[in-house]
This record gives sequence, C-alpha cells and structure tokens, in this order.
Amino acid sequence: MNLKAKRRNVTENGDTSEDLVLATAISNGEDLGPIVRLAFEMGRPESLLHQLKMVMKKKEVEIEELCKTHYEEFILAVDELRGVLVDAEELKGELSSDNFKMQEVGAALLAKVEELLEAYSVKGNVSEAIRSSKSCVQVLELCTKINGHISKGQFYPALKAIDLIETNYLQNIPVRTLKMAIERRIPVIKMHIEKKVNSQVNEWLVHVRSSAKNIGQTTIGHTASSRQRDEEILERQRKAEEQNLSGHEDFVYSLDVEEIDDDCVLNFDLTPIYRAYHIHKCLRIPEQFREYYYNNRMLQLNSDLQGSSSQPFVESYQSYFAQIAGHFIVEDRVLRTAGGLLVADQLETMWDSAVGKMVSVLNGQFSHMDSATHLLLVKDYVALLGATLQQYGYEARPLFEALDNSQGKYHALLLKECREQIAGILSNDTYEQMVMKKDSDYENNVLSFYLQTSDIMPAFPYVAPFSAMVPDACRTVRSFIKSSVDYLSYSTHTNSYQTVRKYLDKLLIDVLNESLLSTIQSGSIGVSQAMQIAANIAFLEKGCDFFVRHAGQLCGIPSRTMERPQASLTAKVVLRTSRDAAYLALLNFVNSKIDEFMALTDNINWTVEEMPQGGNDYINEVVIYLDTVLSTAQQILPSDALYKVGIGAFEHISNTIVSSFLSDSIKRFNVNAVMGINNDLKVLETFADERFHSTGLSAVYQEESFRGCLIEARQLINLLLSSQPENFMNPVIRQKNYSALDYKKVATICEKFKDSADSIFGSLSNRNNKQNARKKSMDMLKKRLKDFN
Repeated sequence: MNLKAKRRNVTENGDTSEDLVLATAISNGEDLGPIVRLAFEMGRPESLLHQLKMVMKKKEVEIEELCKTHYEEFILAVDELRGVLVDAEELKGELSSDNFKMQEVGAALLAKVEELLEAYSVKGNVSEAIRSSKSCVQVLELCTKINGHISKGQFYPALKAIDLIETNYLQNIPVRTLKMAIERRIPVIKMHIEKKVNSQVNEWLVHVRSSAKNIGQTTIGHTASSRQRDEEILERQRKAEEQNLSGHEDFVYSLDVEEIDDDCVLNFDLTPIYRAYHIHKCLRIPEQFREYYYNNRMLQLNSDLQGSSSQPFVESYQSYFAQIAGHFIVEDRVLRTAGGLLVADQLETMWDSAVGKMVSVLNGQFSHMDSATHLLLVKDYVALLGATLQQYGYEARPLFEALDNSQGKYHALLLKECREQIAGILSNDTYEQMVMKKDSDYENNVLSFYLQTSDIMPAFPYVAPFSAMVPDACRTVRSFIKSSVDYLSYSTHTNSYQTVRKYLDKLLIDVLNESLLSTIQSGSIGVSQAMQIAANIAFLEKGCDFFVRHAGQLCGIPSRTMERPQASLTAKVVLRTSRDAAYLALLNFVNSKIDEFMALTDNINWTVEEMPQGGNDYINEVVIYLDTVLSTAQQILPSDALYKVGIGAFEHISNTIVSSFLSDSIKRFNVNAVMGINNDLKVLETFADERFHSTGLSAVYQEESFRGCLIEARQLINLLLSSQPENFMNPVIRQKNYSALDYKKVATICEKFKDSADSIFGSLSNRNNKQNARKKSMDMLKKRLKDFN
C-alpha cells in the first residue's frame, strides 16, 4: 500500500508543466480544441495522447480515494434506506385500506357529482346555442335589410350594413356554413352595387352629354347679353362725353349691374355622380371610379371634338362649340363640388387637348372659307366661347390667337367682297347728279357721311353735286369699317384702331381708288362721266374724314384724338392724286372734242381772197361746247377743278391755233386768213372773260384769267397783223408785246405768211403805202429771224 502511494507520489512529482496545463483545462471544463490542434500542428499527437492518459489515471486515483473516504457513511445510508423501505410498506397497506373504505362511502356521492357536471354541461351548451342563435339572427336581419336596400336602390345603407357585418359580426358567426355563405356573398353584393352604380353613372354621362349643348348655348347667351349691355353703357358714356366735351361739367355714370348666378341659371344635376363617387369611397375603390369617370369624359370630349361630318361647318359651328363649352362648364362644377373626383391637373390636360383640337379645326376651316360673313360669324361665336370659359378659369388665349392669326384672311375676303360691290356700284352708276326729293334722302345720303357743303338744310328737290355712287360707296366703306371693328373687337389686340385704319387705307387705295382709276382709264367714258367721276372723287376724299371718325368711334377712340392732323388717312392723298388724274382725263376729253371742232387745217381757207366779215363757222360750235362744259363743271366741280378745266381748255385752244400755223399741211396763208382767226380769237376772248367773271373765279384767281391762256395765239395774231412786225426783234417791245412767242415758231410761221390774196391777179393789184410798209417790215423780220437762227 505504501509502495503504491509512493509510486503515485513520484508520478505526481514527475508531472511536467504541460500535464498541469492540460489537467487544469480539463478541471475547469475548458475547450481542449486549441490544445489538440496545436499538438497536431507541431506533429506531437503521441505526446498529447500520453498526457491525456496520465490525466485519466490521476483522476481514477482521486475517485478511488474519494470512495474510500466515504465508504462507511455509504453503508450507514443503505441501512437507513432499508428501514425506510419497511415503513413505506406499512404505510402503503394503511393507505390501501383507507382508500377502499373511502370508495365504499363516496360511490353514491360521486354519481351525484357526475349528474351535476352533466347538467352544467347541458346548461353551457344551451346557453352557447342561444348566444349563437341570437348572433345568427342579427346577421340574418342585417342581410335582410341589405336585400331590401338593394331592391330599393338604397346602396349606401346597404354598404353601411355590409360594413357593420364585416366589422362586428363576420368573425364571430358561430355557424361556419353561414359564415362561409356570407363571406361568399359579400363580394358578390359589392360587385352588384358597383355595377348598378356604374349603370346609373353611364345613364348620367349620356344625359349630361345630351344636355351639354343646351348648357353651353345658355351660358354663351348670357355672355353675349352681358357684352351687349356693356357696349350699350359704353356707347352712352361716349355720347355723353362728346356732347359735353366743350364744357366743364363733371360726369356721373350709373352702371346697372345684373348679377347672374350661373349655378342657378344652369340646371343640371350632379347628384348621381356625387352618390356614385361616395359609394365607391365606401367600397374603398375611389381611385378606380376617378379613373373610370375621367376616361369616359375624355372619350366623350374626343367624340365631341370630331364634330359632325353630315353638316357644313358654317351650319354646325354653334352646336360644335356650345357642346364643348357645356362639357367644360360641367367639369368645372365637378371639380369644385365633387370632393376630389376630378383634380385640376386632369381638367387642365382635358382643356389643353380640347384647345389644341379647336385651334386646329379653326385654322383648317378658316383656310377654306370664301365668305367674310361666315368667318366673322364663326369668329364672334368663338370669341364668346373664349370669354365664357375664361369666367370659369380656363386659359382661352390660344383661341384668341387663332382668331387674330386669321384677321389677314378675313380682311382679304372682306376686301374681295367690297371690290365686287364697288365694281357693281360703278357699273350701275349713271354718272348723273343725284336728286333728293325729301329730307330723309338728304339725311341718308349726305348728312350720314358729312358730305354736305353747307350747314343749312337745302330746299327740295335737292340736286347733289355727286352721283349715286358716292353714298353707295360710302355705305360700303362704312360697312367694311363695322365688319373690321367687329372682327378685331374682343381679341388680343390692344390697339385695334390702328389695324382698322391700316385695312381702311387698303380698301380705299387698293379697291376704291383702283376701281375709279380703271374706270377713268378704260376709255369708255365721256366728258360728263369724267367730270362726274372727278366730282365724286372730291367728295370721297372729303368722306375720308368721316371714315376715320367712324372707325375711331367704333373703336372707342376719343373724338379729340381723331381731330389731330396725323389722324388723316393716306388714302386721302391718293384720292387727291386720282382726282387730279380724273381732271386730266376730263381735260383730255374736252381737248379731244375741241380738236374735232377746231380742225383748222380743214375748216379754214388759209388763202382766202376776201377779207372775212366775222369769225369762222367752227368757232360757234367751240363756244357752245365750252359753255356747256363750264356750266356743267360749275354745278358739279369745286372751283379749283373748274378753274383747271377752263385753263386747260383755253390753253389747248391757243396751242391748237399756233400749231395750225406750224402744221406741215399749211404751206402758206395770207392776211385775210389771219384776220378771220383774229375774229375767232376775239369771240373766244370775250367768252373767256364772261365765263371767268360769271363763275366767280375772278375773285379767287387774279394772277391768270381764262383770257390769259390765249396769250400765245393772241400775240401771234397781233404780230402777223402788226404794221411793224420787225419790232419783234426789239427786246423791249418783244418782252412787252410778244413774250409768249418763240423765235423758231415765229420764223417758221412768218416764212409761210404771204401778205396778198392768192389769185391770178393778185400780183397786179394795187397796194397802198401801208400794206407795202407792212410787207417790207415782214420781209425784214423774216430776214432777221433767218439771220438769228
């Protein structure tokens, strides 16, 4: 025994540090994995195994020592345990006996307890059955109410009942079959309600679309009435200002404003759509209904925007635009009152689509229109449409811009129509002075266009200095101004007056003036027609001031602004030029007719043998014709035109006389022929003086009279009949008596002048000393002119 202890002791003393580490780790229950891994990594697993065996042996020794130490205590415990076992057996027997006795005593009581428990179980089952029955009855009553509501179309109470079932009853229904049946039926009922509501919505969509045109027409009609009231008020204000323009009174305006509630005027019911949207909210699918509503309204709008192909646009445009207006009036009400059914972005998208389509339709239709009246009617209605929808917050500027872009097309058509009207007026005009038999005619044809020459009302019948084409043309121009202002009103133009003036100038210059010039230059008119046209142009020129004032009044421009010099039309200057062209044409006609009468080379015997006692035959016709022309001109033309006609005619007569002497067909002439022309010239001079004074021109034009226009012919005749024609070469005498004569003309004419009658006895006749002296003087003049040339 001591040997073993000694050996064990030696072994323990021989433990290495590694064995102690390993033993400590095992005692502490630490993980030996790192130690095992390290041993294998170092290639020493045998050493580790040996250490483990040493530790194992050490523990075995400790166990043996522990058992040896407590051996006696263990023996005592076993003995005590055996004693306890005996006591337990005795106790078990006593318990078994007591149990048997108790069972015998409690058997009857146990039977009663079992009966009581069964009764309690039945009671609980009955109570549960009653509770379940009540719950089922409540659910079934709600189902009955739901069926009643649905049959009456009362979908909202039905949905509230369904929601009550789902919230309070569905999860607590005790009968599984009933619960499953209700769970299956609830979605079906909701779908049925949704279909019924959508069916009502579809009926409402059809109804509101059919009512949209009436809604649009009614609202546009209110806008038109309001616009008319505003125009009437502005017109009264303008007249009041004009009537009191010269005074210093203060103006007080009272405006009668009539408030119109569109919601009261426009009777369309949105209740179905409100109800449907609310029901969809209850169904928890409002987004679905919003999309459904928006898509269907967009489809309706796109269909409306296509228009009708069965009718021309000019017949259907009011229905077309009224339908669109009604659509957006309804949508505005929906946006404001339907609680989010339609959002602003959706309505804006809808409006942008509609505006783009309407602008495209307008541009296409305007490009194909050939009537200014049709274009104006469409423009007015579209302007009313834009103004109406602007009241509801819609941006209508693209519509007004489309109308502004078509103003060139409109005025081109308007000018074309006016050109046709003026052409008809000119072709139907008799070019005779207009006779007015009563004051209403004078009012309509003279005063209406400020064409009167006096502020005093004339006696009737009144013969106007112009023909019927003047008031007819003025009416055409006035109508043009009204149509132009109507088109430019209520547009984006801030200064429509300047635009109206531009097109008014274009009408007067390119249409009226060109038509007048074409008539003048056509060669199909005579003297009286040319004279009347010239007079008409003068009054048309006067009418330009009225046209400017009328355009300004319609555009709302103050009268004092239009009275400024820069306010006049360019056409006024152009018409003045055309008037001069008419005067020239008139003068050409007069001169041409005079030439027919004064064919001197044919009507005069230039070598007559006897001295004439009076004038030639043609001169009477010339005087009669001139008297007729000047008398008519005095009645029709203004004094300056009358003066121009007279001056031109007498100048032409003078030039004709001089040209006759220069004509190559006249080889020679004698003093008798000159004396005959002298007699003719005296008649003309007498007539010229008489007409110059009788027409009152002598008081205005004192520098040159009608007689003065005959100066060249008179000086030539005086020279040929002078006793000393050689004085022509005297500068002083020539400047005094022959200033209008040209050297070369005088030289040519004098070469043809033979101061004797052309007869076979002419050379044998006796001449007195005076004739010889004149002949010598003429020969001297011829010689000196030849030397001079």
